[in-house]
Amino acid sequence: MHAPSLSDQTFDAYTDVTGRDRLERLRSLADTLADSRILHVNSTATGGGVAELLRSIVPVCNDLGIDTDWLVMDADDEFFEVTKAMHNALQGSGPPLTEDMKATYRTVNEQNARELADHGEEYDLAVIHDPQPLGMLDQLEEMMPETVIVWRCHIDLTDPTAEYLAFVSEYTAQVDHGIFSRSDYIGETAVPGTSIIYPSIDPVAEKNRSLEAETIATMCDRLDPLSFEDPLVTQISRFDPWKDQFGTLEAYRRASEDVADLQLALVGGMAGDDPEGLELYEQVAKEAATDPNVHVLTDLSDIGVNVLQRESDVVVQKSLREGFGLVVSEALWKRTPVVGSDVGGIPLQIVDEETGYLVAPDDATGAGERVVDLLENDERRARFGENAREHVQEHFLLPRQLVELLDVLADELEYDQ
Repeated sequence: MHAPSLSDQTFDAYTDVTGRDRLERLRSLADTLADSRILHVNSTATGGGVAELLRSIVPVCNDLGIDTDWLVMDADDEFFEVTKAMHNALQGSGPPLTEDMKATYRTVNEQNARELADHGEEYDLAVIHDPQPLGMLDQLEEMMPETVIVWRCHIDLTDPTAEYLAFVSEYTAQVDHGIFSRSDYIGETAVPGTSIIYPSIDPVAEKNRSLEAETIATMCDRLDPLSFEDPLVTQISRFDPWKDQFGTLEAYRRASEDVADLQLALVGGMAGDDPEGLELYEQVAKEAATDPNVHVLTDLSDIGVNVLQRESDVVVQKSLREGFGLVVSEALWKRTPVVGSDVGGIPLQIVDEETGYLVAPDDATGAGERVVDLLENDERRARFGENAREHVQEHFLLPRQLVELLDVLADELEYDQ
């Protein structure tokens, strides 16, 4: 296991974007947890929403005086192929679960648990993120019997494959508490106690902070051949079958029938624990190659993503399944309306006909028509953008999530005592 490098994120950076009551509540919770040691464990330091959340949460907690560590699993491609199959199956579609897959999962988790033991650290509470590190629980109970274990599930479990859910539940039954992003996700998962906490974006991180006009102009030049003079629709997400880049291409083609010179940017990165990413990127790039107005971009800097979300006329998130989809709030925070699928956490973020539009996940034609509606009505697009900024400020910024998370952790530590 290894500890990712972190920035010197400070609590004071949020004073201009969050209300005083929320900030005071955070300080009070930090005082309550000041004598506790907290550990977060996940499977990758780069790519995907979990790593982004931890990259902000951990340093802010430390700045607040809560002793907090973050450790990332060490694993090979074989393990990540198993856990990606697990991820897909828990969201509804995956291969049969074999004994060899279970053995690979257990072996790598046992190795990581031993590495954690070698660190010699003791923690009052450990937060295990998603299914990948759950296999460490047997060893953690032996090594740290007094440690409270919280499982943070970030994925959509509304229609899981039964054999995978049963396998995961062997471990979730051992935790003290589970945190889910929506109540619908709890389902038949074996967890002793649960809470619902919506994820959030970090408004002061490079991807979401305000930018000077000169910075925006420079980045726009670097994003050539994209033209910011012509209409631009963008989708930003990992190259993952659930994100449905092919459906977004279909929606773009429908919108292009009515909007001259329309462009589409399909932007994504490669998560460290997702072996499917490169293959899907190549498939999407091949499909898009015949249209000079479609641009498939990968591994943009956070500032590049920030600028694209600001300067696009409409953002699309046409996911088939979505644990939450923080890229939606990222765009809305920048006053860019979003056309998104009515799945997972997306309808929590998009208020239909107020901050964007919701469509059925398989309705590429409807998505294209909603894009046209926004591109042809500047006043509506601007109104939706202002509504979007206010909605995200109230519900989906990091300080709100931190208050709710620290509330749960404080309650669990108090209960354990």
